[in-house]
Amino acid sequence: MTDTVTESATEGPGLRASVEAILLVVDEPVPVVNLAHLLDRPVPEITATLRELAAEYTADGRGFDLREVAGGWRFYTRDVCAPVVERFVTDGQQARLTQAALETLAVVAYRQPVSRARVSSIRGVNSDGVMRTLTLRGLIEDAGQDPESQAHLYRTTGYFLERLGLRDLDELPDLAPYLPDDLPDEIVEDT
Repeated sequence: MTDTVTESATEGPGLRASVEAILLVVDEPVPVVNLAHLLDRPVPEITATLRELAAEYTADGRGFDLREVAGGWRFYTRDVCAPVVERFVTDGQQARLTQAALETLAVVAYRQPVSRARVSSIRGVNSDGVMRTLTLRGLIEDAGQDPESQAHLYRTTGYFLERLGLRDLDELPDLAPYLPDDLPDEIVEDT
């Protein structure tokens, strides 16, 4: 093991805990160099820690793997757990959408193509998790990149139209009758 399991509050988390925490929140594989720079540790130490963690997870038969892919490291569901995960995801698609998911879906539907940042700005809260959920459920998808900001753009899918019983987006209801009377004219015109 490269560091102790318990760390005092003043010292902060150990290297292993820090690496695990970072890898739990990433959307794409993280290069060892990035981890080393972020954690202010040498690349060989980070590499050794990653390999130890990966071997430990495999030896323990955990439900996830730590893999080196596409020039970086990331957690993945263990292959033998695929049927369970698939069942969970499929069952989850039958669940009703939360208020946050409905709001986010409406923003994407009316503003598409739209970036995550723009959706969050319109809603006034971070929408990243909800956007991932809607993508997993097949209701929204990647629509390329904004040429100016390079932000990933999102749009609704054919499945979205199918679930709402629409032929195309032109059948979405007009928003103006549902807006408050005291909105500035430029917002009303933009909708």
